[in-house]
Amino acid sequence: MERTIHYKMDHQLQRQRLSGFLRTKGYSYHSIRQLRNDPVSVLINGIPAHMNQPVLYGDQITVHIVERESSPKIEPVYIPLDICYEDEDIIVINKPAGMPVHPSVDNYDNTLANALAYYYRQKGEAFVFRCTNRLDRDTSGLILVSKHYVAAGIIADEMKNHSMHREYRAIVKGSVTPCEGTIQAPIGRTGSSLVERGIDFEHGDPAVTHYRVVEERNGYSLVALNLETGRTHQIRVHMKYLGYPLIGDYLYHPVYDKMDRQALHSYRLQFLHPITGAPMEITKDLPPDMQWFYHDIL
Repeated sequence: MERTIHYKMDHQLQRQRLSGFLRTKGYSYHSIRQLRNDPVSVLINGIPAHMNQPVLYGDQITVHIVERESSPKIEPVYIPLDICYEDEDIIVINKPAGMPVHPSVDNYDNTLANALAYYYRQKGEAFVFRCTNRLDRDTSGLILVSKHYVAAGIIADEMKNHSMHREYRAIVKGSVTPCEGTIQAPIGRTGSSLVERGIDFEHGDPAVTHYRVVEERNGYSLVALNLETGRTHQIRVHMKYLGYPLIGDYLYHPVYDKMDRQALHSYRLQFLHPITGAPMEITKDLPPDMQWFYHDIL
């Protein structure tokens, strides 16, 4: 993978080092260290520059990002991808329910990472899997993947600073009351389970979820949820804690509700593009199983 990015120093009264200039563009210290390892990765006015070099008004800065090796433990496997957006820096996928994101025990060749590895091998590009917003295996919807380390570092800072907004849609059991609000309840492991999570006010990690009811009918509610934090199973645990568990959730609401997976979908991503800074908003409608339940039951 090769990416060339051009900037211009347009602050006439501002004098700073090259590393400081890149920091103003969102580059992480880790990204700057990686660029420093290649003597021709950053140019000022076409001449290789070091990170302590001053950047002056009118200077043209060129950044070359080169990655020639792919993730070594991810086998390329042909799996169709529903690509919602792609450019030189990021790709947004609509992940189907039932697809794991990362390879793991018993899931070596059926993951989103495998599918992307194949996709980029066909394009003749190196592939390093850098997933931003991870989804549970049975959660469907939008997932953002960075195509190089600079974009990954900038998006990670967006996540940390809560400037990326993630909206989910869920179908839950019950008429949610009040119809909108905020759940602030820490989440931690439950007993000896490696998977299950629960509310733990003593040892849990802080977790904040905002919700609002989109529609309520026949004892079920379609709910929109926005996350401030990204704890494991956060929405599933918080809605159960509120008293309105997700239908089809075998772990937190093991009752047959005409769905064989938790009714949870990553519906909207809003963020600033890591390189251009342009506002991005990408949405994906509910998948067929949730649409069927929504139209036939709700």
